[in-house]
Amino acid sequence: MGGKTKKVGITGKYGARYGSTVRKRTRVILERMKSKTLKCPKCATKGSVQRVSTGIWYCKKCKAKFTGGAYYIETPRGAESFRISKRKQRELDLVEE
Repeated sequence: MGGKTKKVGITGKYGARYGSTVRKRTRVILERMKSKTLKCPKCATKGSVQRVSTGIWYCKKCKAKFTGGAYYIETPRGAESFRISKRKQRELDLVEE
């Protein structure tokens, strides 16, 4: 195996199967999921996070297991919820002072 995969990248393993559009969409998802730039939310180490199962992620360095998106650590909705909760917490802290 190991043919030229300059255009198809990680989806070169599928060969001529499944259609080009499906393979292009899959490529985007797989490259993002398996990238070495994923950062652990607990210890902030890059490259130590791997997917255990759908939505379950594991950091090899700090041995933290956490939930996230099916194909990426953080979903857009989850990020939005985190920002809102942080803002509400700041507002509560200002009221108490």
